[in-house]
Amino acid sequence: MRAVLQRVSKAIVSVDGQVVGQVGPGLMILVCAMQDDDEAKAEQLAAKVSKLRIFKDDAGKMNRSVVDVKGSALVISQFTLAADTSRGNRPGFSGAAPPDIGKHLYEVFAQRLQAHGIPVETGQFGADMAVELVNDGPVTIWIES
Repeated sequence: MRAVLQRVSKAIVSVDGQVVGQVGPGLMILVCAMQDDDEAKAEQLAAKVSKLRIFKDDAGKMNRSVVDVKGSALVISQFTLAADTSRGNRPGFSGAAPPDIGKHLYEVFAQRLQAHGIPVETGQFGADMAVELVNDGPVTIWIES
């Protein structure tokens, strides 16, 4: 699985003008299930995200996790993270898991984050979403499990 994490002071996702998920301080996570990914990969990614020390401690160093700072996560599916841009000018997305598997693994990832003690809100899988966020830092991290 692939994910892009952004440390945020707030993030909101809307579908058709209606807010479907929002968080205060924490993470906005774009996630994509790839071909051959499984629930073990979703758990592995959730465990890594929950422990990743990208929040400031009292000395101003990135030394705390989202769990440590009692942050929350807005998880949004984004199959375009599977983009292959190695040929031509139009990205290919054949590396992404099929939609039914992608949706399942996206949901498993969100559930596993919650099991690690992180309050989670989500976007709507497969929808055309509008995402607003305030990137704190800015801190943006790319992870692949």
